[in-house]
Amino acid sequence: MSLQSLNTPAALIDVARMVRNIERMQQRLNGLGVRFRPHVKTTKCVQVVDAQIAAGAQGITVSTLKEAEQFFATGIRDIVYAVGMAPGKLGQALELRRQGCDLKIVADSIACAEAIEAFGREHGEAFDVWIEIDVDGHRSGVLPEDDLLLAIGKVLKEGGMHVGGVLAHAGSSYEYDTHDPLVRIAEQERSGCVRAAERLRAADIPCEVVSIGSTPTALTAEHLEGVTEVRAGVYVMFDLVMHNVGVNDTSEIALSVLTTVIGHQEDKGWAIVDAGWMAMSRDRGTQRQQRDFGYGLVCSENGEVLGDYVMSGANQEHGIISRTGTPDREIAHRFPIGTRLRILPNHACATGAQHPVYQALAEDGSIETWPRFYGW
Repeated sequence: MSLQSLNTPAALIDVARMVRNIERMQQRLNGLGVRFRPHVKTTKCVQVVDAQIAAGAQGITVSTLKEAEQFFATGIRDIVYAVGMAPGKLGQALELRRQGCDLKIVADSIACAEAIEAFGREHGEAFDVWIEIDVDGHRSGVLPEDDLLLAIGKVLKEGGMHVGGVLAHAGSSYEYDTHDPLVRIAEQERSGCVRAAERLRAADIPCEVVSIGSTPTALTAEHLEGVTEVRAGVYVMFDLVMHNVGVNDTSEIALSVLTTVIGHQEDKGWAIVDAGWMAMSRDRGTQRQQRDFGYGLVCSENGEVLGDYVMSGANQEHGIISRTGTPDREIAHRFPIGTRLRILPNHACATGAQHPVYQALAEDGSIETWPRFYGW
């Protein structure tokens, strides 16, 4: 199979770029003296995760129990399910642990901790539970200085569960675009999670693991004293949101969507392609950032960025390619019908999720098909 033989739209992984991204993150965290547990929700792909582990990653982070089941079936045992534990899913988690999976689950409330403790006691299972810490008000978790932290730890410990650690995710790091604020939020993430661990230990509640992570903070943290592991996910592909944050160049984005020009609206300066939001996703994350890339940035079939052309609009199976600023009235001559282009995505996780498989493009031009996992 070759690039020219692929049907469109297709999700392409530039393998050489991917490998460089993996090596960059792994070498950085090795230098900071922490283990790396990548978040695999970005690709949900065995071949990608195998490359991450081969580079030195230890264990994985997942966003669904279905991911945990599927990666455990491939031989990966050390898995963190980094989403608050719904009581109705405890049976699914128990089955994984009974099969030999070293699954860690998350709590950030008394109600959740009590549900885990009651289910564990009923079934004779000492779940390994990590407490989520809120370091930036972004989403969920317990504030490091909140008495709720110790109350959750006490419920779990006294109920026979294992408090394995604390974890945090500085999701607000996506809102910055210069180095100094990123350094500051990285330190806030580190210090808050370390402080939570210290408080638990002082209360005689074990807390071995201090786990933090987002791609921006992992790439900008100046030191990670007190942290035992880092989790990051989108770094493996990068995307335009991360480009706007300032942690990658467009030449480092390893995921793109291959598409074909199928028509024009010359008076509007439009080229129409066969990749709409079903191929790119509806994610418009760059709309809130310093540069809006529409639904994606346009590249040649070989992956070279073509100036200021973006996918400015999208219907289900149609995408609109146009030039930012002055409309290109010669667009039909620039991109004739049949021209094949690549579109770099706003959000690699969302775009990847639109496709059942990736087409992995090697440096020699050969292509392999890599499936991805689905479900909850």
